[in-house]
Amino acid sequence: MAATAPAVRVRRVYATPSPDDGVRVLVDRLWPRGLAKADAHVDEWPKALTPSTELRRWYHGPEGEEGEFRRRYEAELAAPAAAEALARLGDLATRGTVTLLTAAKDPSAGHTAVLRREIEAAGEQGG
Repeated sequence: MAATAPAVRVRRVYATPSPDDGVRVLVDRLWPRGLAKADAHVDEWPKALTPSTELRRWYHGPEGEEGEFRRRYEAELAAPAAAEALARLGDLATRGTVTLLTAAKDPSAGHTAVLRREIEAAGEQGG
């Protein structure tokens, strides 16, 4: 039986939940400001997959640069707890939609872009 291509979407956590979101996964280290947990409809919050506080601060500081951020974040995602969480979400994505939720103003950039690619790759490897 052929594996299904991973289905990973990225949305702002503040957007109204959609029935086709599938498994909703918060991928920010901090809980979004002004959002009640009951209103977020978050199914999972794997903090092992979020950029470390140190990396986040570096990236948003004067030295932060996209390419170097990607490299450093990919290194963090190779840690055992993160790799296990990636494999789990990759598996979920081969069985249905996984929606990555972030408070970032541009949800398609930064850590969510890296994470989406890594989850899709994990799903393809596991399938």
